[in-house]
Amino acid sequence: MSEIISAAVLLILIMDPLGNLPIFMSVLKHTEPKRRRAIMIRELFIALLLMLVFLFAGERILSFLNLRAETVSISGGIILFLIAIRMIFPGQEGNASGLPAGEEPFIVPLAIPLLAGPTLLATLMLLSHQYPGQMSELVIALLVAWGGTALILLQSSLFLRLLGEKGVNALERLMGLVLVMIATQMFLDGIRAWIKGL
Repeated sequence: MSEIISAAVLLILIMDPLGNLPIFMSVLKHTEPKRRRAIMIRELFIALLLMLVFLFAGERILSFLNLRAETVSISGGIILFLIAIRMIFPGQEGNASGLPAGEEPFIVPLAIPLLAGPTLLATLMLLSHQYPGQMSELVIALLVAWGGTALILLQSSLFLRLLGEKGVNALERLMGLVLVMIATQMFLDGIRAWIKGL
């Protein structure tokens, strides 16, 4: 049970729904409210499908690329750390979506990379390698994290109204601090496994 909770917390931190709220709102601001909801649901399910593919095929992908688990752990820890630093110290970004005004997003940038980004997919591969006999628990953890992310994003206007821009920024920085600790642990676990394999 503790593995499910820790995996779900890790995955939802990487998905960063609160940090992505303003980007989602920016990308979809030119669409009608009803259409906006339909687009978000579609993108959420596309992202979930991709996540499940990487979770179940993670071991095969690692074997095909001839990568060791500790390599993924160390590189995943570094990438997570960089994402966490960006969450704690956000830069001034221009148009986050990269889409022309009024164009409806499809897969990019909402499903990929905002929801199912490279860090999340690498983490799912690593989890499937570390816990090969606990796939049902990992699927539950993924569904819990995805469900929490979906709930926050589908209620985006409510969350932004309740928390305000400053509240969302403060919460994202707090999540960034937690992610720094998780990234450091992942990096150290990879180094430890690498030293043992020498």
